[in-house]
Amino acid sequence: MRLSDAGDARLAVYAGATDAQLRDDPEYANGLFIGESRKVIERALAAGVRPVSLFLEERWLDQTMPLIERLLASGPAFPVLLATRDLFRAVTGYEVTRGALAAFQRPALPSVPDLLEGARRVAVLEDVANYTNIGAAFRSAAALGIDAVLVTPSCHDPLYRRAARVSMGTVFQVPWTRIGCVRDWAVEGVPLLRSLGFSTAALALADDALPLHDARLRACERLALVLGTEGDGLAPSTVAACDYVVRIPMDHGVDSLNVAAASAVAFWELRTKWRD
Repeated sequence: MRLSDAGDARLAVYAGATDAQLRDDPEYANGLFIGESRKVIERALAAGVRPVSLFLEERWLDQTMPLIERLLASGPAFPVLLATRDLFRAVTGYEVTRGALAAFQRPALPSVPDLLEGARRVAVLEDVANYTNIGAAFRSAAALGIDAVLVTPSCHDPLYRRAARVSMGTVFQVPWTRIGCVRDWAVEGVPLLRSLGFSTAALALADDALPLHDARLRACERLALVLGTEGDGLAPSTVAACDYVVRIPMDHGVDSLNVAAASAVAFWELRTKWRD
C-alpha cells in the first residue's frame, strides 16, 4: 500500500513512539517492538515472533521483495506500507535506516528456570545501558557457544531497535530473559542460579581475581559469566555474591575492555562446545 499521508492511522506505531512506549503499548499483551533491516526481521520471523506490519521506503522495495512475498503468502491481507523517503523520514524521524522496519508483538519472556534447563554456559548482563554493547554481546553469545543470556532489571532491552540491529538479529536466536526484580538483582539472582546448578563468575578487577584461563573455571559443568555496565563495572554486592572473581589478563598496562569486547573474550575462553 503506497501511502501519502503521515497521519495515516496505520503508521501510528512508527510515528515517533519511543521503544519504551511501544513496549508498554496497552493494545498488546506484551507490547510491541520495531525490527530494522531484512536480517533482523527474517530472524524474528524464524523465531516465531508475530509481525504486525511492514514499513519501508520505496528505495528498499526490490531488495525487500522476497521478504514481502513471504509475509503476503502467510497472510494476503498483511499490511505492507510503502512511502517516499520524505514521508518515511517525516513519520519516523530517522535520518538513516538499514532497510525496512517491521512492528512485532513482543513475545512473553520465560522464567529463569525454564530458560536455563539444559544450559551449560550463560551470560548475565548487569545494568548495560548502551544498545550497541547489548547487541554486540548477543552476537558474540550466538557465535561463541553461550546457551542463554540473562539481563538484570536495570539493563536496557535487547529488543530495542538499535540493539537488535547491531546483534544482526541474534537476539532472536539466543534465548534470554530478565533475572531479578530490583536493581540489586544478585541478592535473589545469584542464589537462584546456584539452586539451578550454576557457579557464578564475576568479571571484575580485584587483587584476588582468577585469570580467565584458570582450570577451576573450565572445570565448571554449569557456569554463569556476569558482566557489568560500561562505566563502573559490576556492583560490589554482585562481586561479593559470586563464586569467583575473574579477570582477563592484559598487556601494556590496560586494565579493562569494553563490555562487548570482554564478553567475546570470556565466551570464547570458557566455551564448552568444541571441547566435548
